[in-house]
Amino acid sequence: MKDLPKHACAYCGIHDPACVVYCNTTKKWFCNGRGNTSGSHIINHLVRAKAKEVTLHKDGPLGETVLECYNCGCRNVFLLGFIPAKADSVVVLLCRQPCATLSSLKDMNWDPSQWQPLIQDRQFLSWLVKVPSDQEQLRARQISAQQINKLEELWKENPEAKLEDLEKPGVDEEPQQVLLRYDDAYQYQNIFGPLVKLEADYDKKLKESQTQDNIVVRWDVGLNKKRIAYFRLPKANEEMKLMHGDELRLRYLGELHKPWSGVGHVIKIPDNYSDEVAIELKSNAGVPVECTLNFVVDFVWKSTSFDRMQAALKTFAVDETSVWGYIYHKLLGHEVEDAVIKCQLPKRFTAAGLPELNHSQVYAVKTVLQRPLSLIQGPPGTGKTVTSATIVYHLVKQGNGPVLVCAPSNIAVDQLTEKIHKTGLKVVRLCAKSREAIDSPVSFLALHNQIRNMDSMPELQKLQQLKDETGELSSADEKRYRALKKQCEKELLQHADVICCTCVGAGDPRLAKMQFRSVLIDESTQATEPECMIPVVLGCKQLILVGDHCQLGPVVMCKKAARAGLSQSLFERLVVLGIRPIRLQVQYRMHPALSAFPSNIFYEGSLQNGVTAAERTRKTLDFPWPQLDKPMFFYTTAGQEEISSSGTSYLNRTEAANVEKIATRFLRSSIRPEQIGIITPYEGQRAYVVQYMQYSGALNKKLYQEIEVASVDAFQGREKDFIILSCVRSNEHQGIGFLNDPRRLNVALTRARYGIIIVGNPKVLSKQPLWNHLLTYYKEQKCLVEGALNNLKESLIQFSKPRKLVNTTNPGGRFMSNTMFDAREVLIPGSVYDRCGSKPAGKGFNSNFSTGVNIRDPMVRPHDQLSYIASDRNFAANSLNLPVPVGMFMSPMPHFQNQQGQQQQQQTSGNAVGRGSGLRKNRPGRQKPPRYSTTQQQNVTQQNVAQASQSQASQEVSQAFSQGPLTQGQLSMSQPFQMSQPGLSGLSQPELSQDSFLGEDFKSQADGLLSQDSTYQGDRMFYASQLSQGPFH
Repeated sequence: MKDLPKHACAYCGIHDPACVVYCNTTKKWFCNGRGNTSGSHIINHLVRAKAKEVTLHKDGPLGETVLECYNCGCRNVFLLGFIPAKADSVVVLLCRQPCATLSSLKDMNWDPSQWQPLIQDRQFLSWLVKVPSDQEQLRARQISAQQINKLEELWKENPEAKLEDLEKPGVDEEPQQVLLRYDDAYQYQNIFGPLVKLEADYDKKLKESQTQDNIVVRWDVGLNKKRIAYFRLPKANEEMKLMHGDELRLRYLGELHKPWSGVGHVIKIPDNYSDEVAIELKSNAGVPVECTLNFVVDFVWKSTSFDRMQAALKTFAVDETSVWGYIYHKLLGHEVEDAVIKCQLPKRFTAAGLPELNHSQVYAVKTVLQRPLSLIQGPPGTGKTVTSATIVYHLVKQGNGPVLVCAPSNIAVDQLTEKIHKTGLKVVRLCAKSREAIDSPVSFLALHNQIRNMDSMPELQKLQQLKDETGELSSADEKRYRALKKQCEKELLQHADVICCTCVGAGDPRLAKMQFRSVLIDESTQATEPECMIPVVLGCKQLILVGDHCQLGPVVMCKKAARAGLSQSLFERLVVLGIRPIRLQVQYRMHPALSAFPSNIFYEGSLQNGVTAAERTRKTLDFPWPQLDKPMFFYTTAGQEEISSSGTSYLNRTEAANVEKIATRFLRSSIRPEQIGIITPYEGQRAYVVQYMQYSGALNKKLYQEIEVASVDAFQGREKDFIILSCVRSNEHQGIGFLNDPRRLNVALTRARYGIIIVGNPKVLSKQPLWNHLLTYYKEQKCLVEGALNNLKESLIQFSKPRKLVNTTNPGGRFMSNTMFDAREVLIPGSVYDRCGSKPAGKGFNSNFSTGVNIRDPMVRPHDQLSYIASDRNFAANSLNLPVPVGMFMSPMPHFQNQQGQQQQQQTSGNAVGRGSGLRKNRPGRQKPPRYSTTQQQNVTQQNVAQASQSQASQEVSQAFSQGPLTQGQLSMSQPFQMSQPGLSGLSQPELSQDSFLGEDFKSQADGLLSQDSTYQGDRMFYASQLSQGPFH
């Protein structure tokens, strides 16, 4: 390899001048061959390095050419395409938008409808850059996708790094994995602290790399006399989500004014009406309003949220009073006697001002009031918010001080605040200072606005008026103003019944001195664990987590942190620990025909319909549903996917055109634009659809502007009357990326009230088992169609039938287990997360497997780590057969059956109340929670339960499991019951697949196995009871 020419591919060494391309940004050469990866090496590199401009080799057939648009000179290869000329053998390169859509092209003998991108299926077209032959690729250096990722990371630090440098010690070390149980809060902090830091560092790097120059500014003045700057950000990076309240710094670099820089909060983000961003400046001093050109925008990274997470982890570890002992032990996964809260149950559970509750909601409210720790699972449209608000109402009526209500996002907090306010309680909405200028439906409840309207402080009101009129106060006045304001804030907060804020907002210094006995966290499955801990450590004695682990989880940007388990929510871990969520079961959103598939696949068929088909049918709607009684269809579309201009997302122009036709048809049949939602998993498609509808839509542009077009992830928690879902993916080699995540599909299918239309390519989608079920379902319902909208015909497309779902009670279990990245997988030897180094070799395992932990290709999914399971990981799900949702709904811990159990109970219950007699006091020696006291340890060892102390658990489990069949009943406490051992009771693997999980033949085997050792009855009891009772009803 030493004597390769300069222009050899930096990955594999191929150096045929016709096959290589130069990256203008990183000054390296790459070939157009795929090698062992799904895209060509040059495309892989451009995407990873966020580079977009290239030059061909001088000795290649086209000479030394920089690829650029013939019309505007744009050099972004992801935007470039070509139109073959009608007359000569010439091609013209044009960018997709706007040059390829110009009407003047027609006069010049070019046909714009013939435009095709230069990159297809993640490879440059072969007439432009030759694809190396298979022989050449086999002779070249073999490099895996995983090595490519690591090499790209190394190049960011050291551009000269070579592939050999990856072997050096210390390169790319993975952080410690999250656990299922923790010895104590110190171990908890030691594992989560580094993950929060990884995410913070990644976030900082990302934000600070986003500086944009040559910005043109338009100035204005807001109602509060503050200066507002409007500007456009040239093609913002899709990883960079601008949000209301973010801080940006604007700097002036021109000649017309002395250098200036000012910081402001974002008050407007790009929308369908304009792609302008607006920031409100903090100070009006010296603003160069006469200048409009030569500005630079920087993102101001704020560490607040990460600091608060770290502070909460620390408080949890060192402060006795931060959380009640029972909850402390439960959160760490220790065994404690179940506690009941003595409370006066209300006669009527429905709260004043809120809708009447149904039976499952009443059950949830009743149970939650009596338990110190509860999980409520609210599938789509089941009235989670109403239930949460009702619970809060009753908690306040118990008279145990103010209730703290949190959620990870501001939108979720606002929705819940609105509902709680209807019950007549005194609610204060606490906002971050940076969001005070942003309007919301509950602005009048926000602390800063309530202070403005307090009549008891005339002096403060005078000062406020003066400040509003003049913009500034004298320093003495300012000081007085702040003191009075602080006094008012304290007063309002202390007199409130309920305080609502985001999870991170709960770390606000204004709440620092307060104690909250009851804490409710809504949408808790979208928060990371450390985020959830911020409200918990404010003295919590009763914790209610509301969420749905079958919908999308928290977004973790840093892949390393996500792989280590930061992307698993606290709710999910507690479910795995056997805390059974109370599930709400009546859905009020969807037409019954729309709820059937999600209910059967994701919720074991347990969703009941609270609305009838008649209530969800538009009598007057003139729309070509293939089946009149089923307002749904899958519209077969065969266009090619293309990489979007950012290089990190996809779009599909044929699908966009079909989406526009459907939207137009809805608008023509008098559906209002705000009743329609267009969702797609890809940001590239979202942006393209917005543009396409406005420029090419048949109706008035204004109508299309009012249709909301969003990503699936952004639509979680929302609904529209009609949903159009564009799937985008359509290719030969790439698979379907993060459409693979069952939770993303669940969210997408459950947003519509009256009707849903899916636009996609069944040939590509049907290769994935879950989509195969969906397509088969649509086909059986005669809703898989093709052709013109006014003449839809059943599609004749053939695809392989899905495997029969034997276990009808819980069909979705198989799909969910593929993706639920959770602590169980950490404990299975040879699984993707096994850190013992003992990787099983042999058939069925990908060859990359031996190289390390994770064979995930981050390219395919920009954010949600749970989203994508590469083909090489799929074996993990099938061969390990983790029985996920059935075993996840477990009955509360049964009492121990024998004397030793009672002994344990006494010890445990004695210790559970404070954080443990003798547990917290002798800090240095505080190794074990009371669950593992010495006397028990002997018993435990004698009885052959592989659970001496948590730290050894995972090693012991791996030993137990590497010995083959489970004959000695060596079930460790931290190991949910496995059914993957081929030797187990002589059942072969296929017979033990999850489908037949509840088969009769299996019950007796499992019961036998479970009854062999009666010391520890905890986890086993509910598996045994689970097997005899059938699934959770």
